[in-house]
Amino acid sequence: MPSTRDIRRRIRSVKNTAQITKAMQMVAAAKMRKAQQAALAGRPYAQLMNQVLAEVTHHAADFTHPLLEVREVRKRAVILVSTDKGLCGSLNANLLREAGKFDRNTTVFITAGRKAAQFVARTRRQLAAEFTYKDAPMFAEARAISKFAQDMFIQGEVDHVDILYTNFISTLSQRPEVVPFLPVGEIKGVVAGVDGTGAEVELAGGTTEFQFEPSAAAVLGGLLPHYLNFKVYQILLEAKASEQSARMVAMKSATDNANQLIKDLTLEYNKMRQANITKELLEISSAAMAMG
Repeated sequence: MPSTRDIRRRIRSVKNTAQITKAMQMVAAAKMRKAQQAALAGRPYAQLMNQVLAEVTHHAADFTHPLLEVREVRKRAVILVSTDKGLCGSLNANLLREAGKFDRNTTVFITAGRKAAQFVARTRRQLAAEFTYKDAPMFAEARAISKFAQDMFIQGEVDHVDILYTNFISTLSQRPEVVPFLPVGEIKGVVAGVDGTGAEVELAGGTTEFQFEPSAAAVLGGLLPHYLNFKVYQILLEAKASEQSARMVAMKSATDNANQLIKDLTLEYNKMRQANITKELLEISSAAMAMG
């Protein structure tokens, strides 16, 4: 049975832990607001990008491009977007569980985030490249990831590219999702969304006709790489918003649990201290009675 000194030490230790988790909660909350604002601010542009691309593809039905080539999938690449640090609840565990479902013999990984690279190394899967991105993702970082995946696809090293990331739903909800990246969606069907939701946009087929200069095909040829770059950028924003939200919730839960543990330990300490005082009083009374 622990002594009162042991309980005091444990209370002091838990208080120190609670101070750390409280500080981390406050930092994560500040970063979370910025990350959420950045992710939400990018969605309108992403939706507009979908609409423009849908309209252009409708007027360039005969357009061909290496990024549109649909091939039999013999080799697949997955852009795995994770966090650099832990202490964000089950976020990485859920994401990496989905990554583990891909066939290790036919799948090569492009990682963004230290946890993703560690997972690939630990499970001895194929790693094509490892990238990093900051707390405030930059477009140049997304362009580098996108360009590497595009080069692999165009050179025939892989036949299909997906992006696996954690989609930001709300502060309390983040869900791992797989979004097709290459080839770009069926030219006469739908075009995969870039707003981080994995949604698909119906192609415009109205009676209004638009004229593109120099031509719809030329516009589409220049738009496709930017479309893919921004798709990766928006997904990085969504992943970072998910990370900071999950970390804030996890640290708040840890702080609440520490405070509850302190209350329980304090109650146990008081009970033990009261029992010791009662025992000492009984011993004094017994000694006084024995002495007569």
